[in-house]
Amino acid sequence: MSNTKRYTITAALPYTNGPVHIGHLAGVYVPADIYARYLRNTGNDVLYVCGSDEHGVPITLKAKKEGVTPQDIVDKYHAIIKKSFSEFGISFDNYSRTSAKVHHDTASEFFKKLYDEGKFIEESSEQLYDAEANQFLADRFVIGTCPKCGNEESYGDQCESCGTSHNATDLINPKSAITGNVPTTKVTKHWYLPLDKYEKWLREWIVEGHKNDWKTNVLGQVKSWLDDGLKPRAVTRDLDWGIPVPVEGGEGKVLYVWFDAPIGYISSTKEWAAREGKDWEPYWKDKDTKLVHFIGKDNIVFHCIIFPAMLKAEGSYILPENVPANEFLNLEGNKISTSKNWAVWLHEYLEDFPGKQDVLRYALTANAPETKDNDFTWKDFQARNNNELVAIFGNFINRVVVLTNKYYEGIIPEPNEFSDVDNETLERLQKFPSIISSSIERYRFREASQELMNLARLGNKYLADEEPWKLIKTNPERVKTIMYVALQIAAGLSVVAEPFLPFSAEKLKGILNISEGVAWDAIETTPELIAANHTIGKAELLFAKIEDSEIQVQLDKLEATKLANEAENKVVEPQKETIEFDDFTKLDMRVGTIIEAVKVPKTKKLLQLKVDVGIDTRTIVSGIAESFKPEDIIGQKVTVLVNLAPRKLRGVESQGMILMTDTPDGKLAFVEPGNDSVKNGEQVS
Repeated sequence: MSNTKRYTITAALPYTNGPVHIGHLAGVYVPADIYARYLRNTGNDVLYVCGSDEHGVPITLKAKKEGVTPQDIVDKYHAIIKKSFSEFGISFDNYSRTSAKVHHDTASEFFKKLYDEGKFIEESSEQLYDAEANQFLADRFVIGTCPKCGNEESYGDQCESCGTSHNATDLINPKSAITGNVPTTKVTKHWYLPLDKYEKWLREWIVEGHKNDWKTNVLGQVKSWLDDGLKPRAVTRDLDWGIPVPVEGGEGKVLYVWFDAPIGYISSTKEWAAREGKDWEPYWKDKDTKLVHFIGKDNIVFHCIIFPAMLKAEGSYILPENVPANEFLNLEGNKISTSKNWAVWLHEYLEDFPGKQDVLRYALTANAPETKDNDFTWKDFQARNNNELVAIFGNFINRVVVLTNKYYEGIIPEPNEFSDVDNETLERLQKFPSIISSSIERYRFREASQELMNLARLGNKYLADEEPWKLIKTNPERVKTIMYVALQIAAGLSVVAEPFLPFSAEKLKGILNISEGVAWDAIETTPELIAANHTIGKAELLFAKIEDSEIQVQLDKLEATKLANEAENKVVEPQKETIEFDDFTKLDMRVGTIIEAVKVPKTKKLLQLKVDVGIDTRTIVSGIAESFKPEDIIGQKVTVLVNLAPRKLRGVESQGMILMTDTPDGKLAFVEPGNDSVKNGEQVS
């Protein structure tokens, strides 16, 4: 890394058709932020950029659904996303948006240069068209069956089930997402980037050139694409929302969002440079700059094939040194879904858990989906906080600070002669920065976070073994050395924790009264990180225990979402055949009360009930045992069909039927009178 003059770090542009959720954070923004913070702490020239992706079909679909303009949608979510990132501590040097003029200009210039140099293919072809909507159906205006995996709800640009990217015309049984109609085809003209011309170069550059330093999941997906053979890919679309195609014949067309969006990294850099009075070009065109893209696995093809091919075609840009894409994070055993509201939204988390940004950062890092899909659960989140941040990290710091204030009024004591244990402990402390650095530089952030916790464990073990609280009366001089060593570990933690736990590291520096801190690399060589006779502050809790009640609120919120989804997706049985009024009058339905209830032996579903129906008390066998306990329904008002012919069920004669219906969670519910004054035996008509 010493040969690198500067680093350009990009994080995938979040799409502004909704807020940011924990899947985005775990896959992209937290690891990218750890990497950027670490590089800054080690004295590097770092540029970390991102911005809102505000073009494309999903924006227009959401606008149509809500009856507003696409600009209204992107303005709303850009503000939410930008504020959430800032409050969460994501340390972008610049957060831009693709609706900005600098981006429109940059993307247009990029397209125009490739166009002028003949790097595109211009072709007319038949595209799907919705006659009723009077428009071409690009990308997500089409839903159909994926030709690769058979998913019946694949979009026109990519299947979210298997991850395959394709054209809308490849779908089986396509339908318009606007009207639901089966589309026709109509001839239109577009410009294509001939990816097949870059296939050999891409194979040499990635599959061969980066086989030893890129993640296997990235290499595997790239190789699969290359093995299938690359085809020219359209860089324009028939839409009215986006960046207009800046050449003759481009009227009514815009740049394809996946051509436009990655250029957003460049335009965000330009915006930053103009504000800071710097030259943007070295961060994108100097061979001594290291470019790293942080993305989720669904964006691998765009960042490892399409965008590099665009940069190669343009000719003056550097290529990414690495694209450490993560897999997906699930939520409580189910795939995160924006449309189904099955997510933990960042802006809501910040409201529900004020001051606990670092808890979520740590939980997501410790459980990061780096090599496979992982599952976020609220119970694991609670355990990571209570059993690790509180019980290990926070406990060590609290003990050190409390004892220093108790024994020495907050003044760090002069150490006496170091024992072998002291020297060994200080030597181990000195090794941690390089251990954590090695993990971070190999994009193993989960591993790095656990090494950070191991340093806190070292401090706890040292105190537990040396027991200064016992020695203070018998050997106070020894205690001075113990506390001095423990404080060196605390100071070291305040430095190496910063990329992972920036708010807590800042708070710890305040407690230790070392606002300037210590350089990352200096921990390995500096014998004294925090000096004797230095005065520290009073103890403050770095982390607070999270109670079961707080977690239950979140679980209840998810359960409500699940029930709402089930209710929305519930298929209502169609109306039965029409009957005559005389048929209805044959039904004798009466109000009754359950007075006894027992389970029918050797059955799962049946309860044997005695029901007072006013005209008599009768036995009814009902298949409701999976929804109700017998003791819970004594006294329950019910509606009974009393003139149903008796029938035997498991040897018990049933003399009627109780009217029931389904609840959204699949349970049964009684159809009962709404007025308690209604007496048993009253007819229902």
